[in-house]
This record gives sequence, C-alpha cells and structure tokens, in this order.
Amino acid sequence: MWSSAHRRLGFRAAAPGHHSLTWVHHLSPGGPRLFPVSPWTPLKMSPFGCWGLPAALLALFCCPGSGEVFEVHTYPEQLAVKPGESQFINCSTSCSRPEAGGLETILAKTLLKSGAQWKEYLVSNISQDTIIYCYFTCFGEQRLTSLNVSVFYPPTQVLLKLQPTWVAVGRPFTIKCHVPAVKPLESLTLMLLRGQEVLHNQTFWGTTDGTQGATATHNSTAHREDGLHNFSCQAILDLRSLGGNIIHSVSEPQMLKVYEPRPDNQMVVIISVVSVLLFLFVTSILLCFVLGQHWRQRRMGTYGVQGA
Repeated sequence: MWSSAHRRLGFRAAAPGHHSLTWVHHLSPGGPRLFPVSPWTPLKMSPFGCWGLPAALLALFCCPGSGEVFEVHTYPEQLAVKPGESQFINCSTSCSRPEAGGLETILAKTLLKSGAQWKEYLVSNISQDTIIYCYFTCFGEQRLTSLNVSVFYPPTQVLLKLQPTWVAVGRPFTIKCHVPAVKPLESLTLMLLRGQEVLHNQTFWGTTDGTQGATATHNSTAHREDGLHNFSCQAILDLRSLGGNIIHSVSEPQMLKVYEPRPDNQMVVIISVVSVLLFLFVTSILLCFVLGQHWRQRRMGTYGVQGA
C-alpha cells in the first residue's frame, strides 16, 4: 500500500508485472526530472557534457561561499620613535565592503580620518616598545596585521679622550670614546678617526631592554704626523631594520701634541764625563808635546853655546 505521503511526493506503484518505480518526484510542476521515468530510459546529456562535474567541483573550492579574499595593511609597516613622540598610523584593507575595522593598542590613539577601506590614527606619547594591531572584518571573517614599535635613544653625547695628550715620538698613547646612554645597543657602531682615516670601529651586543653605555678603546704609537691631524669619534645608530633611519653623532675634535724625545739624564752625564776626560787627555798630550819641544830646544841651545 502506498501512503498519502508517498503520493504527495510523486511516487506511484509500478504497473502489474513490473518490479520498480516508473518515475520520481519532479522538483516543480513542469520542471526537469531528477531520474528517468523508467530505469531503462537513458539520461539526457548535460549541456556541459563531461565537464559538468569538474566545473561544479572547481566552483565549490574556489568560491566556498559569499566571502571575499582580502588583506590588511598598516603604514608604516615598522616604526622607530624617540620616547614621548607621536606618530600617524594608517590602517587599510583590500576588502571592498568591510563591516568593521580599527587599531588595537595600549597607547593613546585618536581617529583622525577614515574612508570605506582605511582609517588614519594619531598614536600619542609612545614611551615603550609595543605591538599595534590593525584589523578588519569582511563577510564575517576577521583578519589582522601587526606593527612593531621600537623606542630608541640616540647617542646625544659622544665623549673622546686622548691619554696622554702630550706624547713623545715612538711612545704609546690611547684613544677612548664613550657614549653614556643609547638604545638599541646592537644597532650602534663607534668609529675612531685620525682626520678622515678610520683607526678603529667597534659594534656592540645589547643585553637589556633599557639604555646602555658603550666604550671603544684603541691603543697606538705616536708618530710625528699624528700632531698634524684632529682625532675624533663618530657614533652611528642604524635603525633601518626597525623602520627608522641612520643617526650620526660626532665628538669634539682633539689634537695630540707630539714632541721629539729628550736624551736621558744619565746618558747626558756619561757623555759629559767622557767628553771632559777626552778633552783632558788630548790637552795633556798637547801639553807634554809642547813641553818636550821646549825642553829639547833648550838643550840644543846649551849644546850650541858650549861648542862655540
């Protein structure tokens, strides 16, 4: 027996002598059949032929729903600032109709301007390293990107010291350069120069998150031409990897006074004594020679008188 539910769905019993259903339910009156009226009736070819199923699968994977593939960006992508500074940050998306979006940060922020796909903020009083997030929601999907903020302390003081400031030719002296407080230390390079010639450069490795001092030392031997050039120290803070620029600071130039070494006092005494002794020796020989000649002349004179 066929129930009324079967009849409403469009199923009916087979004719006597048949063992299968003769047709199945139409989707709508006059609509296409899902299956043939008879199992021996061949299916009609789809307008797409054998490409129908692959095309349907491709559409399913490429367009899983009504969502849109979109990206989220910030400008700048990285940020390096001095402590207490403020910075403009732009948060944008490629979504054509974003539902929501903005900037998430622990810092003070002010929305200045906005459009359908972007927002511009002023982030104020940046005093510590932090991460700022930019997010947008598009067709129910939320995406975000991060912006690293680094606070740096430039080398405002570069102190150079020559030890000693007076030095004899051939004697050693030391060039020392010191920067009291800088951050990040791993971005710092100290260069010791004589005129335009680089005598020594030194990089550093940071061990803490705070400011640190840095010192570079170079030992040298004094030459006569050292007194003709200025000595200086240049501090270079390279912030390009953090989204900043290169900062240069130079110390006050200093002169090294170079003089010829004076003879040792003991050597002077020895030379003086030897000179006096040599003088006395030569004088005594000359005196003996003169006295001998004089004595000889006297004797010769006496012999001449006696012979006469």
